[in-house]
Amino acid sequence: MRFQVPQFIEVEDKIFGPLTLKQFIYLAGGGGLSFVFYAFLNSLALAIVPIMVTLAASASLAFIKINNKSLIEVIESAIKYYFSNKLYVWRKIEKPQPTTQQDAIKDAKSYAGVMVPKISNSKLKDLTWSLDVQDSIYASTKPDTNK
Repeated sequence: MRFQVPQFIEVEDKIFGPLTLKQFIYLAGGGGLSFVFYAFLNSLALAIVPIMVTLAASASLAFIKINNKSLIEVIESAIKYYFSNKLYVWRKIEKPQPTTQQDAIKDAKSYAGVMVPKISNSKLKDLTWSLDVQDSIYASTKPDTNK
């Protein structure tokens, strides 16, 4: 017995002339929302901006494709990505060791411009005091005064 295998299953059927069902719903919804703006604002001059934004958004949802995905799928993926947990992995890149003395000198000269600030004795005391104060503020018990 022979069966006919469906082909082109990724292509949506054109139901309303050149439009698919999704495209028709987006455009009809945008048109209906535009009419609601016009009816409630009672003036085309006041309603023109919301109507234009609504029609542009509905046309974008109906016709724009990014990497063969509809705009609504791209927006959905962006929202899921934004609100989902992310895992950041740090991979240390091993720097090749200099093979000759000239390479070692070049590396040393490239790091010569990097300055690391040194902490003086008084700044170090200020820092330790501020850390002690922060620890005692957030401790659940009173700080130990016998130190």
